[in-house]
Amino acid sequence: MGDEEKLLVAIINNKADFAIAKRQNWYRIPVQSARKWAKKAWPPAWLAFYQTKTFENQAFSVNYFARVLHIRKAGRKELFPEEKKNAKSHKRYYQIFFAPLEKLSRPIVSLRRRRITFIPTNRQKFELAQEINDLYDESPLEDRLWTTFKKFGIQAERQEFIAVDKRRYALDFAIYCAGGKIDVEVDGDTWHANPESAARDNLRDNDLKTVGWRVLRFNTSQVLEKMEDYCLPTISENINRLNGIRKSRFASEKIVLDPKKPTQLQMFE
Repeated sequence: MGDEEKLLVAIINNKADFAIAKRQNWYRIPVQSARKWAKKAWPPAWLAFYQTKTFENQAFSVNYFARVLHIRKAGRKELFPEEKKNAKSHKRYYQIFFAPLEKLSRPIVSLRRRRITFIPTNRQKFELAQEINDLYDESPLEDRLWTTFKKFGIQAERQEFIAVDKRRYALDFAIYCAGGKIDVEVDGDTWHANPESAARDNLRDNDLKTVGWRVLRFNTSQVLEKMEDYCLPTISENINRLNGIRKSRFASEKIVLDPKKPTQLQMFE
């Protein structure tokens, strides 16, 4: 991915920060946070903003984006010289300057109104995205499974973060059912050859199962060669055993895989 294609979706959770972005054309990210994306999406050439519940009609969606012009490091005192000393006063930030905000003709929404932090992605995915989960750019294998989920009407959340006993896990795909929750993981070939990764995932899976998650894992060959005759039926059977995907407090959908049709859903209330 070329540097010109790197795009970071950042969170805007208060109107004061949005006013700065709109009127002064800059945004701040803690230096410590940016290190997480150092190899993948830093520095970004583009910046987009996910607005939280504070913004009412524009809540839980991406509505604005801009081209990044310049990035520098700055202390909080430099950014907010009139702010009284507090617990954040010592923090260092990347101050990102950008061109005037542009508004999307159609917002990129979160169907489940989820909380996110930052989403490193690229300009192509951003332009094609219809909802938040379309933005994630983790691996080609995950993209393949996500495309299949969309084709068969399986609603899932990508990169959902779950905390268990102070340990925090990112789930490849979280599926919320009427009778439980499913974590679908896509493991590349390197996962099987790395004992340390296997040990970490064993702890992870046990933690998730303890708090009520079913964990399903699929390897490279299964995703590439057995998607519709193994992966999809396995996932669908688990969804149906948990009484279907939860659509609301009183309604859920079970999945019927009809070989003559791309998808068929049944509603249960």
